[in-house]
Amino acid sequence: MAKYMRKMLRPALFILGGAAVGAIYYYLVGCQGSCPISSSLWLTMAYTGVIGWLLSGITKKSERK
Repeated sequence: MAKYMRKMLRPALFILGGAAVGAIYYYLVGCQGSCPISSSLWLTMAYTGVIGWLLSGITKKSERK
């Protein structure tokens, strides 16, 4: 169980970090309704959370046998 938790910690942190960056982006730059992604706080956080999840997979060290 601990091995599974360690494996899932990195993507979870990247997702939370991406969502936090999305919230900051929304409050500092966000659109007023004409932009499909940055018009809603929740959409912006979800989108940047997915970007964070993808980055966690790209930056992961390869596991060699």
